[in-house]
Amino acid sequence: MPRALPLAALLLLGACSLLPGFMQPYRIDVQQGNFVSQDAVSQLKPGMTKDQVRAALGTPLLVDIFHADRWDYVFMLERPGQPRLQRHLSVFFEDGRLARLGGDIVAAGSDNKEAQ
Repeated sequence: MPRALPLAALLLLGACSLLPGFMQPYRIDVQQGNFVSQDAVSQLKPGMTKDQVRAALGTPLLVDIFHADRWDYVFMLERPGQPRLQRHLSVFFEDGRLARLGGDIVAAGSDNKEAQ
């Protein structure tokens, strides 16, 4: 009789793995970086200062000390059972003013998109 209880528990636990979705670990959404909306990008105009761009888009995720005139906004969202969503926006400055945009987020009707 003492051996029957662990054997029964083992069989019950093994049966739980046969049920889809039952006893699955909870997986959270993983969000990294800055979410930049299409509306925020549409507010950008050539000639804007770095402070104006920061006010519109927020603080950039990447500022390279060797390329101080380039800011990168990177966003990644991973949800269980769905494909990963990734967005990238590069903002280029010349003489402290907005010169052009690059990446996969651009203002509607803009021809500022740079090939990546």
